[in-house]
Amino acid sequence: MSLADRPFPVLALLLLAATPLASQISAQTAAQATPAASQQPASAPAPQTPRVPTQEQILLGAYGPYRANNDLLYYHLDIRVDPEKKFVSGKNTIRFRMLKDDTRIQIDLHPDLNVDRILYGSTPLKYERQFRSLFINFPQTLEKGKVYSIDFYYSGTPLHTGRFGGFTFGNDPAGRPWIYTACEGEGASIWWPDKDQWRDEVENMDISVAIPNNLVDVSNGEFVGKTDLGDGYTRWDWHVHYPINNYDVSLNIGNYVHFSDRLGDLPLDFYVLPEDLDKAKAQFVQAKGMLEAYQHYFGEYPFKKDGYKLVEVPYSGMEHQSALTYGNHFANGYLERDWTGVGISPKFDFIIIHESGHEWFGNAITAADRSDMWIHEGWTTYLEALYVEYRWGKDDAIKYLNGYKPKVKNERPIIAEHGVNADPPSDQYFKGVLFINTLRSVINNDPEWFKLLHELFQHFKYKNIMTEDMVAFFNQKTGKDLTPIFNQYLRHTDIPTLELKFDEAAGTVAYRWKADEPGFAMPVRVGKKGDWQIINATTDWQTMKTPLRKDDFDVATDLYYVNVSKQ
Repeated sequence: MSLADRPFPVLALLLLAATPLASQISAQTAAQATPAASQQPASAPAPQTPRVPTQEQILLGAYGPYRANNDLLYYHLDIRVDPEKKFVSGKNTIRFRMLKDDTRIQIDLHPDLNVDRILYGSTPLKYERQFRSLFINFPQTLEKGKVYSIDFYYSGTPLHTGRFGGFTFGNDPAGRPWIYTACEGEGASIWWPDKDQWRDEVENMDISVAIPNNLVDVSNGEFVGKTDLGDGYTRWDWHVHYPINNYDVSLNIGNYVHFSDRLGDLPLDFYVLPEDLDKAKAQFVQAKGMLEAYQHYFGEYPFKKDGYKLVEVPYSGMEHQSALTYGNHFANGYLERDWTGVGISPKFDFIIIHESGHEWFGNAITAADRSDMWIHEGWTTYLEALYVEYRWGKDDAIKYLNGYKPKVKNERPIIAEHGVNADPPSDQYFKGVLFINTLRSVINNDPEWFKLLHELFQHFKYKNIMTEDMVAFFNQKTGKDLTPIFNQYLRHTDIPTLELKFDEAAGTVAYRWKADEPGFAMPVRVGKKGDWQIINATTDWQTMKTPLRKDDFDVATDLYYVNVSKQ
């Protein structure tokens, strides 16, 4: 689904001008350059000095003119996978609506893969290839408002790369073929041709995967059926009823066995290796309780027509929409570790709880640019804490998420550079969840907080958003200007420090925030636990009476992620 146009970064524009293709596209790109400061979102302060991206990162990350001129409507990925030759071949049918008159669009495919032909009807199309990007030329002008379709044929051996393998031709412990994809960081175009960005999603999709008869494919969406092709291969067909981001599109091919369950009218399907069936049946019962918890807070499971699936893989797990992959050893914790180190993680299976949370944040609500991926990871980490709160109460939830504090690095801002396929830091998870807990404490009204969470999800469901959109939502719903708080935690490296100066003879304490964000102000609970006093601290010194001495004066640092300095 298209998002309203966002500025094309000036840095990306300048570096793109250095590429060989720039002379053909710079004029159109310039028209989308960053607008005047008066038009900038209120929540976007002066940017950090960015690291210089490569030309490839710019072409992959920027929403340039030949992406911005069209709106994706539909994909049909129809491929054959040969495990013996480690080879993929087939086509992607791409349907799109033009948003302006033009003769060119940008589609992406990794250079390790061959472009066999691109057809517009029966007409072969010419293209120019640079890194992953293909600039496809049409023989006549495509008109604004009209819908067009191309068939992109390709073949080759996809890249095996990245933390989870990208595209892996592997074998299971018994030596049988086990083939899977996991390409969030690497980009979907490492294994299939698509508009490889986060901002624009198809409205729905079909996935067809032909594989040897003795294997099973599990992909996203609702299982439509399988067809024996008569040549030793069977085609497995899946239909995705909802918008889906590119990196969520997946195939999982193996000697799977299937079992199922239901949560009301929601089908639950599980695919595992036969040797692991009994362990899976015991462990996967946690899916029901998880779904009940998340539906309690946010509303019904967002991909009901496609169902909920867990699919066994040899890596830890990934949030592939409606076909979540699982490799957590059929044990509680995270790879059998106490993930937050406070004794609560061993109560549940981290991968089931975390990856399933992405169905709400990451899949149903998607960041429009990789730079804002905290919308996926910070919020889904918060869903872990909500699951704990639903099952074991608020005290355990606060204890659980404060266990993330040692993982925070505070080396660079959570939000990375826009438009250059930038990789946000791991703080998007850990600092992100601690910020959200802080936001809850700022609002300081749990019934109102949970109402906001439900409304937040329902408002942005099936949309691609940026942090600015989320800030605007909270500001509008609370009637408060929370922009400086969002900015301090997300756009600066350091967290705020509450500076306290005690005059014990006078029985007073002076206080202020030390922060990077101009106009930063945030209420905070101080004094004694069980008898907190809320002070509305700003960056200016204020003074209050207190009967407490310095060593006895506390700050609720389990509820607010802040530093405290006492003098």
